Amino acid sequence: MAKKVLVAVYSASGVTKRVGEEIARISGGDFHEIMPKEIYTKEDLNWMNKKSRSSVEMNNPSARPEIANKVSDMDSYDAVIIGFPIWWGVAPRIIETFLESYDFSGKTIIPFCTSGGSGVGRSDTELHKNVSGDVRWAKGVQINRPNEAKIKKWLDKVL
Repeated sequence: MAKKVLVAVYSASGVTKRVGEEIARISGGDFHEIMPKEIYTKEDLNWMNKKSRSSVEMNNPSARPEIANKVSDMDSYDAVIIGFPIWWGVAPRIIETFLESYDFSGKTIIPFCTSGGSGVGRSDTELHKNVSGDVRWAKGVQINRPNEAKIKKWLDKVL
């Protein structure tokens, strides 16, 4: 039986969204963009400003930015590929909000990240703490640009 796949991504600049759309196309999965209730401005994303919204959130492990849109039929998916940019070495807090919003029991969660400077690092395993229940985790990878051959090879391993 073919797995029903959801590709859910948060993308601040559009890079992660482009990669996620390509993963959805190649996998035959559905695409869902995780949209913050309050959109991040350029100033919010200024990681060099310790008082910017993203800096404040990332320095507060309990921060959970609200999400504007929901996945209405999460129960119907067998695998959830979750994409995000790397912020401060890990996934943005909104990814934790997303993971804590659904029951992933019986599903496979497959993370991927985009990053201008660092790889997956601890972002992959850090996300495990946000999900309870019987979940299978695939190893996370970094994919910075849509590359059909690389994505197909990765999907063959994780799906």
